[in-house]
Amino acid sequence: ERVRTKDAGYVGEMLTELIHELNGFSTEGTDFIGKSARKIRKMITNLRSRYSKVSTNIASIIDLLEEHQLTLMQDIKELSKLYKNNKLYFKELTMYIIAGKKRLEYLRQTRLAQLHEAAQKSNDPHDAQAYKDFADACDRFEKKLHDLLLSRTVSMQFAAQIRLLQNNDSILVDKIQSTIVNTIPLWKNQMVLALGIAHSTNAMRAQRKVTDMTNRLLRQNAANLKTSTVEMARESERGIIDIETLPQ
Repeated sequence: ERVRTKDAGYVGEMLTELIHELNGFSTEGTDFIGKSARKIRKMITNLRSRYSKVSTNIASIIDLLEEHQLTLMQDIKELSKLYKNNKLYFKELTMYIIAGKKRLEYLRQTRLAQLHEAAQKSNDPHDAQAYKDFADACDRFEKKLHDLLLSRTVSMQFAAQIRLLQNNDSILVDKIQSTIVNTIPLWKNQMVLALGIAHSTNAMRAQRKVTDMTNRLLRQNAANLKTSTVEMARESERGIIDIETLPQ
C-alpha cells in the first residue's frame, strides 16, 4: 500500500520543475559597469523582484520535495522490513523442501516398496491398487515440493527486486538532498554575487567622483598658488615710484 501511494515520477517532475525555475532566473542584463547610479538602482530593483518571484516558487517546491523525501525514507525502512520477512519466508520454504524431500525418499524406500512387494507376491488387485494409490500420492506430494521450489525461486527474485526498489528510492533521496543542500545555495550565491557587483560598482562610482574632485581641487589650488606667487614676485620687484611716474 505504501509503495502504491508513492509516486516517484512526481518527484522527478518536481525536480525538473525546480531546475526549470533556476534556469529561468539568470543575472544576464546586470552589467552595471558604465551605467548611471539611477540606472544601476533600477537594475538592482528588477533583479530583486525577479529573485523574490522565483524564490517563492522554489520554496514551495522544496517543501513538497522534503515531504516526498520523508516518504521515500519511510518506504526504504518498510522495504527493509519486507526484505527481512521475505528472507525468513525463503528459509522456511527451504526447510519444508528439505524435510519434504527426505520424507518422500523415506516413504518410497519403505512403505511404497513394501506395498509394491506385497502386490507382487499376492497378485491381489486390492494390493495392486493400494500400491498405485500410494505411488500416486507420492507423485502428488513431489509436485507440491516442486511448487515450493518455484515459490522459493520467486522469493529469491523478489529479494533482488526489493533491493532494486530501495536503491532507486535511496538515489532519489540523495538527489533531493543534493538539490536542497548544494543547488539552491549555489543559486542564492549567484544572486548575492550579482548584488555585490552592483554595490561595488556604485562604490567605485562614488570613489571615482571623490578622486576626480580631489584632483580637480589640487589642480585649481596649484593654479591659484602659481598666479598668486607670480603676482607677489612682480609686486616685490617694483620700486616705491615707477620709472614712468618720474618724467610726469
